[in-house]
Amino acid sequence: MQQDLMVTKRDGRRETIDLEKIHRVVIWAAQGLDNVSPSEVELKAHLQFYDGIKTSDIHETLIKSAADLISENAPDYQYLAARLAIFHLRKRAFGAFEPPHLQEHVARMVDSKRYDRHLLEDYSAQDWDELNGYLVHDRDMNFSYVAVKQLEGKYLVQNRVTGDIYESPQILYMLVAACLFANYPAETRLDYVRRFYDATSLFKLSLPTPIMAGVRTPTRQFSSCVLIECDDSLDSINATAGAIVKYVSQRAGIGINAGQIRAIGSPIRNGEAFHTGCIPFYKHFQTAVKSCSQGGVRGGAATLFYPLWHLEVESLLVLKNNRGVEENRVRHIDYGVQLNKLMYQRLIKGESITLFSPHEVPGLYDAFFADQAEFERLYVQYEQDPAIRKKTIKAVELFGLLASERASTGRIYIQNVDHCNTHSPFDPKVAPVKQSNLCLEIALPTKPLRDVNDPDGEIALCTLSAFNLGALANLDELENLSDLIVRALDNLLDYQDYPILAAHNATNWRRTLGVGVTNFAYYLAKNGVRYSDGSANGLVHRTFEAIQYYLLKASNQLAKERGACPKFDETTYAKGLLPIDTYKREVDEFCDEPLHYFWETLREDIKEFGLRNSTLTALMPCETSSQITNSTNGIEPPRGFVSVKASKDGIMKQVVPEYLELKQQYELLWSIPSNEGYLQLVGIMQKFVDQAISSNTNYDPSKFPGDKVPMKQLLKDLLTAYKYGVKTLYYHNTRDGASDGQDDGCEGGACKL
Repeated sequence: MQQDLMVTKRDGRRETIDLEKIHRVVIWAAQGLDNVSPSEVELKAHLQFYDGIKTSDIHETLIKSAADLISENAPDYQYLAARLAIFHLRKRAFGAFEPPHLQEHVARMVDSKRYDRHLLEDYSAQDWDELNGYLVHDRDMNFSYVAVKQLEGKYLVQNRVTGDIYESPQILYMLVAACLFANYPAETRLDYVRRFYDATSLFKLSLPTPIMAGVRTPTRQFSSCVLIECDDSLDSINATAGAIVKYVSQRAGIGINAGQIRAIGSPIRNGEAFHTGCIPFYKHFQTAVKSCSQGGVRGGAATLFYPLWHLEVESLLVLKNNRGVEENRVRHIDYGVQLNKLMYQRLIKGESITLFSPHEVPGLYDAFFADQAEFERLYVQYEQDPAIRKKTIKAVELFGLLASERASTGRIYIQNVDHCNTHSPFDPKVAPVKQSNLCLEIALPTKPLRDVNDPDGEIALCTLSAFNLGALANLDELENLSDLIVRALDNLLDYQDYPILAAHNATNWRRTLGVGVTNFAYYLAKNGVRYSDGSANGLVHRTFEAIQYYLLKASNQLAKERGACPKFDETTYAKGLLPIDTYKREVDEFCDEPLHYFWETLREDIKEFGLRNSTLTALMPCETSSQITNSTNGIEPPRGFVSVKASKDGIMKQVVPEYLELKQQYELLWSIPSNEGYLQLVGIMQKFVDQAISSNTNYDPSKFPGDKVPMKQLLKDLLTAYKYGVKTLYYHNTRDGASDGQDDGCEGGACKL
C-alpha cells in the first residue's frame, strides 16, 4: 500500500510517508491568499511516490507546481510558491523551520569564516539578544516566488560549489544593518540597526546586489559602479586593465573612459612607428572585463566611452554589430558615445562634423567637458587649420550611423557631456565629469591612472540604493528613510576595502552616493496617472523634489556631525548652487509645479556646514532588487502584467503589484504611443537628480509605415532628450513581439540594484 512507502528525510533518516503532513504544508502556505487552491497545487504536482523518495524532492515538486499556476488572474500563487520555497530554504539552512538564535548563528558562521569576525567583536551577548528580539521572521512570507529564487541564487551566503545555503532572508537584512551601524555610539546604535532593518525588510529601501550579497562576509567591496579613466599612454592603458580585473572580480560593473586614446596612423616616437589605433586596446579592455565571473554571482560587464568627434568614430560605432570579422569588432562590451550642444547644432543646421585624433588638437578634449564655449572656439579653430589631420562628415550621416547602430544593437548609449557638467554637483573647471558607468546613471569626476599605485589618479566609485516608491504611505516618510540610507551608505564607504589607492582616495575625498527609486510604474498606477499624457508631471515633480531635498538635508546634518567631505570645495554646492538653479528651463514648458520645500534655508545650511556627500541621487535600473521587493523595475513601464524571467531554475513569473485592483491604471510599455511623455518625466526627474538617469528609448515598428521606425523619429528623440536636459540614454528597445512581458537584463547587470 502507498502508506507503507518510506521517505528519506533531509538528515538521511527514513520514515513512513505521511500524505496528510504534505497536505498541511500546502494549506499553511495558502492561508490568507486569494484565488489559490491547495488541491490544485497538489494535483498539478503529479507526485509520483516511490520507496525512499526524498522529502526535499517532494517539496521542490510542490514549489514548482505552485509557481506554474502564477497568472494575471491568480497572482497570489506567487506568494504560495514563495512560502513553500521559504519553508524549503529554512530546512536547508537550519535543518528546521524555526531559525536559530541570532548570536548562536553568527558565532557558527564566523567560525566557518563565512561571516566577518567583527560582528562578534562589536556586539555583546546582550546586544545580540536585543537584535534577535527585533527579528520578524514572518516577513519572509512577504516575498514573491521570484524574490525567493533571486535570494537563493545571488544574495544568501552559500557554498556555490555544493549549493548549501546558510542563512534566511531576515537574518540577511538584520546583519547588513548590524554591519553598517557597527561604528555608531552604543546609546544610538541598536536603534539605528532596528530602524534600518525595518526599512529594508519591509521593502521601503532597496539595496543593491553587492551590499545584499557581501555585507556581513569577509569580502568588503560593495560599490556597484566603478569609473576608470584611461590616458593616451601604454602605462595608463595597462594600469586601467589591471584596475578592471581587480574590480570585476569583486562584483562591480565598470565604466571605462577611453576617449583620449589616439587614432590609428598617429606617429609614435617621431614617426619611428605608427599607432595601431583604438580597437586593439578596446580588445585588451574587453579581455580584462571577461577575465572574472564575479564569484559566480554574475559575469563581468563594462561600458566604454568615447567622443563622437574622434577620428576613428565610424569604425568605433560598428564595433558591436554582427557584421564584420573578429579583427574589427569588439562585441562583448557596450559603448557610450559622448555628445554636446555643438554636435546637435551641426545636425539641426544640416552642417558637417569634423573628426580629430584627440592628441593632435591640444586642449580640445579637456574643454569638451570643462568649458563648452572654449570647446567651440578651439573646435572651429582646428577645423580651419590645414596642418591638422582631420576628416569631415555630414552631421546627418554621422548621427544616422549612431542612431542605426543604437537601434540594431540596442546597446550604443548616449552621454550628453555638457549637461553632465553644467547641471552637476561638481565644478567642471576643477572636477569635470568625463564619463558615466555601465548603466548610464553615474556622473562623477575621474582622473587617469599612470600606474596602479598612482596617488594622483581618481577612480570613481558609486554606492547605490533606492527608495521603493510603491511602499511609501506619503512623501513625508522620505525624511526618515533619507536619514537612514545616507548614514548607512556613508558608513559603508569607511567599512569597505579598496584594492586600488586611486579608488580609496577619490571615495574619501568625495564620498559620493547614488540613491534612486524603484516601483515607479506601480506608483503612477496607484496614483491614477500615466506616463504618456502629462498627467503624472506634477506628481513626479513633487516626488523628486522631496527625494533630493530630504537627501541633501540628511547629508547636511551628517556634515554637521562629522564634517563635510574633504573636496566639498570642488562642488557647485559649495558655491551655493543647487540642482534647482541649473536645470534646463524647457522643463517649465510642460511642468508648472511650484517648489514645496524650504530650499533657501537648506541652501544657507549647506553653505555654512557643507555636505558629507558630493552626490546623493542617481536613477539606476533595479532589475534584480525590484524582484526582491516585488516592484516594477526602476522608472520603467512594465512590458506585460506578468513578467517572465529565465533562470537556471527555469521560467519564473512575476505579476505587477495589485494587478487585479489596478489593471486599468497600469500603462504597459508597448501601449505608450511615443517617447515624448516618458522623456518629459525623465526631464522633470533630472531637474532634481544630481547625477544621471538610466533612461531608455522604446520603439514598436508596427506603429510606423512599413513596420519600420523612421530615422527622422530616432533623431528627433535624441534631440528631445537633449532639449529636456537628459544627461544619458541607456537602452534602445525595439518590440519584436517575442519579448513582451520579458524584462531585458543588462549583461552582467552589475550596476543594477
